Amino acid sequence: MAGVESVELFRFITCGSVDDGKSTLLGRLLYETGQLAEDQLATLVRDSQRHGTQGSEIDYALLLDGLDAEREQGITIDVSYRHLVTPRRHFIVADCPGHEQYTRNMATGASTADLAVVLVDARKGVLTQTRRHSYIVSLVGIGQVILAVNKMDLVDYAESAFEAIVAEYRQLAAALGIAEVQAIPVSALHGSNLIGHDPRMPWYRGPSLLACLESAPVRPESPGCGFRMPVQWVNRPDAEFRGYAGTVAAGSVAPGDDIVVLPAGVRARVAQVLDVDAELRPRACDRAEPGQAITLTFDREIDASRGDVIAQASDAPGVADQFAAHLLWLDGAPLLPGRRYWLKLGTRTVGAQVTEIKHRVDINNQEHLAAKRLEANEVGYCNLSLDAPIVFEPYAINRRLGGFVLIDRLTHATAGAGTLDFALRRAGNIHWQAL
Repeated sequence: MAGVESVELFRFITCGSVDDGKSTLLGRLLYETGQLAEDQLATLVRDSQRHGTQGSEIDYALLLDGLDAEREQGITIDVSYRHLVTPRRHFIVADCPGHEQYTRNMATGASTADLAVVLVDARKGVLTQTRRHSYIVSLVGIGQVILAVNKMDLVDYAESAFEAIVAEYRQLAAALGIAEVQAIPVSALHGSNLIGHDPRMPWYRGPSLLACLESAPVRPESPGCGFRMPVQWVNRPDAEFRGYAGTVAAGSVAPGDDIVVLPAGVRARVAQVLDVDAELRPRACDRAEPGQAITLTFDREIDASRGDVIAQASDAPGVADQFAAHLLWLDGAPLLPGRRYWLKLGTRTVGAQVTEIKHRVDINNQEHLAAKRLEANEVGYCNLSLDAPIVFEPYAINRRLGGFVLIDRLTHATAGAGTLDFALRRAGNIHWQAL
């Protein structure tokens, strides 16, 4: 892992239907790029003989499927994260499960990704779970997809099979608003078109999978937004110091900048921006950028606590307590309007309820269907009502202040995940009518 700090960080996921070869593709990619030490390769050979599904051949999926249940069933259950380092980039890869009951795990992996590699079995084509995963990819704002049509060796490397799947998927991507789709025919088991071209597919003249990953642009973090930082905790080691710690969610901040603390609306000026050096000692810095963990001090005493948001005074986000939102339901028990949950957005947790399900989205054709409840893995467009105002921005503008989860109050399990679209200004639209 030497030199990791000097190359660009890029996150991507592999997703698609069950048995489309996601774990095999990533395992083979790790092997082809020389990421495996000799002892890891020896262990993989032994595990392939005990748990493998490829006969006498190496089962590269075992590099990703680490749980005993995964190896016994030959499937992926939990999200598996791996690091892959090339001279151009440091990749963090999330191998997402394909089974419908593990959709919540796939949504977790997708939430921080710059790009999605969607796998499709060349024999089966685009399936329901392919459509569900692609919808979630679009819901969390991933705008670039690599369509890896896998198992080309099982269709005799036929161009016609590849083109038919690509045409169908491009229609789906257009309907979902996914702007960039790069289609690549691959055979993960044999390493075809992963890092170089396979002579058995001379008709394909596009880039390899690794070349696409190395050239894809990093997903911008809230472009055009002013400074925003949710307060994680109040740093007060002694009576002489009070600072407000958090991670910069958007924009940048420097000493002398005017800020506002929301939702209270208190204004102040930044006195110091502090981070830590390599030995974790505090140090002053001239400017902090998105993703940087910092502590801020101000020119005067202010009242701020965990869950508040410190923002650029001249470009502040909104504050509201009612919203329209897309919601992916993850709980085994159905969502019923009126039931109370905890809503967590950034560092803020507040009581909430779904007051109305406007419609349910059919993942196969994106049609809007009437619904009074949402079952597990269904997506709905809902109205939310919160017990207190929160600081927010639409998810399309700011993922950090627009993405939320709903938490069951009894079990504390994550019941749903969603994206805020806009605030509902109901107070200004209600008028009493004579009966």
